[in-house]
Amino acid sequence: MSLRKTPFVSGEYYHVYNRGNSKQEIFNDAEDYQRFVTLLYTCNSENNFRMSLVKEGVEKNPYLWERGNQIVSIGAYCLMPNHFHLLVTEKESGGVSKFMQKLSTAYVMYHNIKYERTGGLFEGKFKSEYLDTDQYLKYIFSYIHFNPLKLIQKDWKEDGIKNKKVSLNYLDNYKYSSYLDFKGIERKEGAILNRKVYPDYFPSTKNFEREILDWINYKD
Repeated sequence: MSLRKTPFVSGEYYHVYNRGNSKQEIFNDAEDYQRFVTLLYTCNSENNFRMSLVKEGVEKNPYLWERGNQIVSIGAYCLMPNHFHLLVTEKESGGVSKFMQKLSTAYVMYHNIKYERTGGLFEGKFKSEYLDTDQYLKYIFSYIHFNPLKLIQKDWKEDGIKNKKVSLNYLDNYKYSSYLDFKGIERKEGAILNRKVYPDYFPSTKNFEREILDWINYKD
């Protein structure tokens, strides 16, 4: 069994990501996105939660489920058509690997049943980067939240954002990331995050918005 170059350590921060096999889409419609987002919450527990309970009406709102002890703390996330990004830190030894196994298994099972397919969905094991400096950690918050801009302008990093108003509006309406939570929007998905264990880079919504504007204008 291959070992990671940098093993996960409780109290340290990691950028975790994966994509579909051969860059295939892993989210085909709103239901797919929403299922994965919900799994970010329900899989982050030592307990097991059956998503079928939602359909059965036993637990109509999975975000009200009492999870007990969580195994990771999620600081930010973003889902894209063929990949996803997470910012995580362990709450217990082996927490990241356990969480990612639960998350991936649950989503692949859902996806294979829905689309009548078999086999793997993701491009091997999930990838991770150790965020070993304060600067790197702060940058990842922006990197994750700006990913959706690739869907409307692939070259925004290289050439700068061509239409800032359109770009900001797009981010404000993108449901499948934690961007809206940092903007102070009240929604049930906010329960996914545990920002208290991360440095307080954005103590207010205005601080976050200022950071976003700095990135929007960085090629000026």
